[in-house]
Amino acid sequence: MNRRQRVCVLGSTGSIGVNTLDVIARHPDRYEVVALSAMSRVDELLQQCLTWKPRFAVMPLRGAAAELRTRLREAGSPTEVLDGAAALADIAAHPDVDTVMAAIVGAAGLAPAIAAARAGKRLLLANKEAIVVGGALFMAAVEQGGATLLPIDSEHSAIFQCLPEDRATWHERIDHIVLTASGGPFRSRDPKTLADVTPDQACAHPNWVMGRKISVDSATMMKKALEVIEARWLFNLAPEQIRVLIHPQSIIHSMVVCRDQSVLAQLGTPDMRVPIAYGLSFPERITSGAGRLDLLTTPSLSFEEADAVRFPGLHLSWQALKAPEGSTTVLNAANEIAVDAFLNGRLRFDRIHAVNSQCLADVQPGDCASIEALLDLDARARAHATRLL
Repeated sequence: MNRRQRVCVLGSTGSIGVNTLDVIARHPDRYEVVALSAMSRVDELLQQCLTWKPRFAVMPLRGAAAELRTRLREAGSPTEVLDGAAALADIAAHPDVDTVMAAIVGAAGLAPAIAAARAGKRLLLANKEAIVVGGALFMAAVEQGGATLLPIDSEHSAIFQCLPEDRATWHERIDHIVLTASGGPFRSRDPKTLADVTPDQACAHPNWVMGRKISVDSATMMKKALEVIEARWLFNLAPEQIRVLIHPQSIIHSMVVCRDQSVLAQLGTPDMRVPIAYGLSFPERITSGAGRLDLLTTPSLSFEEADAVRFPGLHLSWQALKAPEGSTTVLNAANEIAVDAFLNGRLRFDRIHAVNSQCLADVQPGDCASIEALLDLDARARAHATRLL
């Protein structure tokens, strides 16, 4: 490498962002942090700016941005603070940025991810909602911009690592893929008892350390539903070529079943720094900081069917993929509203699925040809989900 990669971390104060900076810190000769962003965590972003000294810091909320700007000035920091939602897209496409880690949670990450794709960046996609909402529009932006799209979700990174670098040959090799899921904290719990689940219980994932929203999605298996949709676009697969198995140990991160019925799997400890490091260094490999997988002490690996009674949300993914274009946007929007309501004590855990399912049935997608149309559909679905609450 002639110079260091210049990295923009969108969502730098979340778990993916923090892990990304941890990996970068291990390779100061390879990476330079040019921009960081956060929604509202001023204290955390301030400390990151003082540590990493990025050229830019972005906060869409103008009040939070003003506070950060004042505190950085008082600390003598030269970091320039940008504000407003448009600033996220601007910084993702900035000519001084080579690599964008897209780790903003939810549909808010769509516009900056598409901006990075259109600008031809190395795009590390941790925000699954961007591709779930954007679908064909997002993938067209990747192709038109000549971006290098690298999946960061552990499951999709596993699939990517099992495939050759020549993407044109993928369809000739794949019979189907198997996404694995831990089953979350309620894998063995009687579904009839889930009405009394608290947010803290739902966020207590047995294997992974994640943010609260994605932890709830893991508990309902909506996380896996969104990953099924993401896999359809990332690997250009038919819905029926994507399968899901419960794998409680989270050691096999996903598998590719080839046309000759060979099965390729990627194994490792459950640590997001592994796919992050692979995304940053592809096609090379660098140290990630993750612990070594010791097969001699690893427990027996087991697999289970994904129970439709316990995890009804999972099966909405295939339903949405076979419905009119934009239905995945509706599903994602409804789920964001329902999960937020659960985390704030306004909806029972076992009613999240009801809101998602009803929105998918009620909201007709219509036009999906632009970001504006998709965001309008997202807003309509959110409004309908709010009425259902």
